[in-house]
Amino acid sequence: MRSEELHETLLPKRLALPIFASDPLSSVAYATQEILLVLTLGGMAYLHFTPWIAAAVVALMAVVVLSYRQVVHAYPSGGGSYEVVSHNLGASAGLVVAASLLVDYVMTVAVSVASGVDNIISAVPQLAGYRVLMAVVFVALLTGVNLRGVRESGQAFAAPTYLFITGVLIMVVTGLFRYALGRAPVSESAGFGIAPDPRDAGLAGFALVMLCLRAFSSGCTALTGVEAISNGVPAFRKPKSKNAASTMSIMGTVAVAMFVGVTALALITKVHITDDSCRLTGLTGDCGTYTQRTVIAQLAAAVFGGEQSFGFYFVQAATALVLILAANTAFNGFPLLADILAQHRYLPRQLHNRGDRLAFSNGILALALAAGLLLWFYEADVTSLIHLYILGVFTSFTLSQTGMVRHWNRELRTETEIDAETRRRAQLARVTNAVGAVVTGLVLVIVLATKFVQGAWLAVVAAVVLWLTMRGIRRHYDAVAAELAVSDPRAELVGPSRVIAVLLVSTIHKPTLRALAYARAFRPDHLEALTVSVDREESKDLERRWAALDVDVPLRVLDSPYREITRPVVEYVRSLHRDSPRDVVGVFIPEYVVGRWWEHLLHNQSALWLKSRLLFTPGVMVTSVPWQLTSSRRADHPARRAPGAIRRGEPLPIHQHRSHSTDSTRP
Repeated sequence: MRSEELHETLLPKRLALPIFASDPLSSVAYATQEILLVLTLGGMAYLHFTPWIAAAVVALMAVVVLSYRQVVHAYPSGGGSYEVVSHNLGASAGLVVAASLLVDYVMTVAVSVASGVDNIISAVPQLAGYRVLMAVVFVALLTGVNLRGVRESGQAFAAPTYLFITGVLIMVVTGLFRYALGRAPVSESAGFGIAPDPRDAGLAGFALVMLCLRAFSSGCTALTGVEAISNGVPAFRKPKSKNAASTMSIMGTVAVAMFVGVTALALITKVHITDDSCRLTGLTGDCGTYTQRTVIAQLAAAVFGGEQSFGFYFVQAATALVLILAANTAFNGFPLLADILAQHRYLPRQLHNRGDRLAFSNGILALALAAGLLLWFYEADVTSLIHLYILGVFTSFTLSQTGMVRHWNRELRTETEIDAETRRRAQLARVTNAVGAVVTGLVLVIVLATKFVQGAWLAVVAAVVLWLTMRGIRRHYDAVAAELAVSDPRAELVGPSRVIAVLLVSTIHKPTLRALAYARAFRPDHLEALTVSVDREESKDLERRWAALDVDVPLRVLDSPYREITRPVVEYVRSLHRDSPRDVVGVFIPEYVVGRWWEHLLHNQSALWLKSRLLFTPGVMVTSVPWQLTSSRRADHPARRAPGAIRRGEPLPIHQHRSHSTDSTRP
């Protein structure tokens, strides 16, 4: 797609919802499960805290959604939390948010894909041994789809997201209806008891509070990805801010409805799930080989009449698919944020480049690589990965809402001519963001306190390393810009006193003669050939053959008793520039152009090493003079044209033009 066709990739709300909100919507599939897993550490006695913890998560979701609606309207350029914090709290605080979000986007891909694989295994337990392979393959497939472009990925992911929403809501409504009729569904694990973890048995006081806080922090995974819409405002159709805010409201409403419904059904059907199957009491058989189904799988089986029912397979298929596709939120958020950071010179400029399909290809590939390595290292285990999760999200939430409070303070202080209604809305927005900052700040403290020693420290370390790296990249770019800045154009345009050309010669053949002709075409003030003598007989033979050429170019022979080639050449070239600093020395190196990968190992090694050394020598220009060997012609064969060559307007080979013209005359 051409650059001017970028507007054609803008998204309507029906596609923007599955693209930017699939992560918070799909987290319904495991948020309730994470709450139950933590509470059952103390045994079944603490499951009655589930409704209160779920209510706290819902209240937090409402606060965050309302707060980010203010961000969407105030900062529609797409920087989201990073732009808000950078503009209001400073560049360093902005980088904290950026580093936290980048790490969390990687975690989003890893956790979503791992959870999706878990649900596939719940339906087909025989696939348990292929967990890691399946996860890595799904990341590769997501990468391929996203490289096709934002609009194409939205069309591919829209149906699974809507099928998941439909399946979960039908399951919730059906289950609640049966409960209202007095025929409540019963889960497959309702008959099991749960023995408390010895470390968490008989909790009371502060320990019980900490257990509930841990369960709450795990349930807050339902909020991951909420900020992605604020980062992706430029991808919406006009009016961008209004459409983005509407999409965020729809996302919040649907996510809350599904989360509340799933949690209520889990309590009604008496789902008992634990992190260790051997703590299940009443289980027959070997507990070590027993695979517990996910909460969503147990609910589907209970509501729809067993694990062989159509409803069960529909919900499981939709859940697994949407969890895997939920990683698409990160595949859109990560490249967009990386693009903004690259524009601000905090990340390599390559992350600002768009591919053939107007997607940020480099950012997509970087995210896929990082997530794939994480899945491989943690063996695609959701429980292990979840501890590294959501820390960055709440860092972003807290700082962005604090930044929005400062934004409204500045607006109310500096805008003296605004009407009373606008001032009232700004004051209400400030209160909303202030409440959001306090609440998310408290949650951040809870998450740190409950998850740090369980693995969240690794996410903190990764964010700190990334923060330092981005500051280092910015310092480098600033230093290079300062060094390259033109202060006096006239002084920079002053030419050298002389141009001295040096032709490197190893033997006399066609490439050498072409390089000689090319060097003479530059009309240097002085031209000489240079060779290194590692064998006296060969050097004398080269001198005789050079003299026989009868060219007005002297051949200088450098003696090398230790058979080195690079050092004598570099030292000689440096001496030329050292003797006359205002001179420019041009070094011409004949090189072979080959067509097979293994031929690179057989040719040009000396030339490559020489160039790498000479490029660091001030006042020296290095010119490669190519000689195309026969094998290089195969690289221009029509069957080996690069992907996208036709789109880029590269000319067709002659025989294809002829074929096309002949075919076009046929009736």
